[in-house]
Amino acid sequence: MRAGAFFDLDKTVIAKASMVAFGRNFYREGMISRRTVMRAVYGHFVYQHMGASEEKLAEVRERALQLTTGWEQARVRQIVRDALEAVVEPIIYAEALDLIAEHKRSGHVVALVSASPEEIVEPLGEFLGVHRTLATRARVDEAGRYTGEVDFYCAGPYKPVAMAAMAEEMGIDLAESFAYSDSATDAPMLEAVGHPVAVNPDRVLARIARERDWEIRSFTHPVRLRDRVPVPPARPSAAVAGALAAGVAGWMAWRARHRPAS
Repeated sequence: MRAGAFFDLDKTVIAKASMVAFGRNFYREGMISRRTVMRAVYGHFVYQHMGASEEKLAEVRERALQLTTGWEQARVRQIVRDALEAVVEPIIYAEALDLIAEHKRSGHVVALVSASPEEIVEPLGEFLGVHRTLATRARVDEAGRYTGEVDFYCAGPYKPVAMAAMAEEMGIDLAESFAYSDSATDAPMLEAVGHPVAVNPDRVLARIARERDWEIRSFTHPVRLRDRVPVPPARPSAAVAGALAAGVAGWMAWRARHRPAS
């Protein structure tokens, strides 16, 4: 059996909550109000500095379900994909990218495990080059619109359920696997593997990690993915190269004709 590496998303791989990161794009598309965006930003601030209890997360989930009822799933996917590079590139942790690459070199199966909707997590997983994504699945009706109900909520004690199903499917030994998260609500996720790591832990998770002698890491350097994986400039076509050469040759001939006599 092989090992897996399971990464929480918000504040572990990216430096802010993914739902907040895309909030402005939903606002520009007329899907949410300015007030909703500001409430999300405030909620993210509280989450960053005070952590999040199961009760708070449940409250956020219920509000999100009410908000998205009637939205078209296909439109949400398209908004996320269209905005992905501009929204996410500046807030990816360099340390997380290094770890993902290290696990992949070691032959580990790398997965994002997030309470965020699959419509956000799946494109992010493709963008980051991970093998699998485990995320919350909202229920849609026959017209492809959200009903306000959830088929699977990938948070708290449900994360290890999804991880176990993936491990059975892909032949992964959880005892030899790694998990990374920042939040005490993800203690069940960390407990499910043999190598739990608390990343940028909130106060409760930091205490749990110290008590259980779990590794603690700090991720502090958000970077753009393009800065880590340089893209070579496109090679000019033969036609373009020929035109450039002709232009240079013409300029040199003109200079020769108009050069002052010595």
